[in-house]
Amino acid sequence: MIKKNKFKIGLIQISLSKDPDKNLKKAVDWITKAAKKGAQVICLPELFRSQYFCQSENIDYFNLAETIPGPSTEAISKVAKQNKVVVVVPVFEKRALGIYHNSLAVIDTKGKISGIYRKMHIPDDPSYYEKFYFTPGDLGYKSFDTEYGNIGTLICWDQWYPEAARLTTLQGAAVLFYPTAIGWHPHEKKEHGKAQFESWQIIQRSHAIANGVYVAAVNRIGLEKENSKTAGIEFWGSSFVADPQGVIIAQASADKEEIIIAEVDLNRIEYIRRNWPFLRDRRIESYQDISKRFLK
Repeated sequence: MIKKNKFKIGLIQISLSKDPDKNLKKAVDWITKAAKKGAQVICLPELFRSQYFCQSENIDYFNLAETIPGPSTEAISKVAKQNKVVVVVPVFEKRALGIYHNSLAVIDTKGKISGIYRKMHIPDDPSYYEKFYFTPGDLGYKSFDTEYGNIGTLICWDQWYPEAARLTTLQGAAVLFYPTAIGWHPHEKKEHGKAQFESWQIIQRSHAIANGVYVAAVNRIGLEKENSKTAGIEFWGSSFVADPQGVIIAQASADKEEIIIAEVDLNRIEYIRRNWPFLRDRRIESYQDISKRFLK
């Protein structure tokens, strides 16, 4: 396949139930819908096989994990091949007995797994107790040279770290995908909700600007409660794509299931980087201290 300077990406924003099999079937159906809309590279939300279980620390939830390859990649490999699309598939990965990762697999147009990325930054906040479940990634930052273009993949909490975006960009990625599960604690929304949402969007738009790449963040929607006694998390949806100047070129609603389609244009990347040559002007010989925790 001869690559072109443009390709279309599709972000699938959906609500998710407590039934992993129903969620997988739903994902397959929505991938087909996205392909019919013209998407060539499609991304699902983080941990799409289940509701967001990290709201508590419960060893029973390890039963949700699966191997790569496994049920999710096998089912999505078929639909990827049928529709000749590339799919970014988030997976709660069971790597070995007692070792689990928050991962994703990239599946190519032939239904083959191109590679795996494991989430590098693992949060530990109220109702986001991911350190209990996930071992930090050990594969480094990844980009994948797909049939349509070079894509970078990071996951949720990774989106707050400019180092991750930069190192992924330096591997040639034209777009950074961030499958995500982020929302408000209902009791905080009134006071902090606007600032939290704007911070989330601004930091990712800044990655697009600083690196001259497209950024695509795909979130879930809905209020998910572990049980009737908990407040849960209200996921804010609002999946979006920003261009290399940080301009939002596609954005989903806060509360509806939908697919957003955007075009990645390599000529646009070239144009922006010629005018804002941030990569050219990096003083790489002066950054040795970046690997230190703190300088005092």
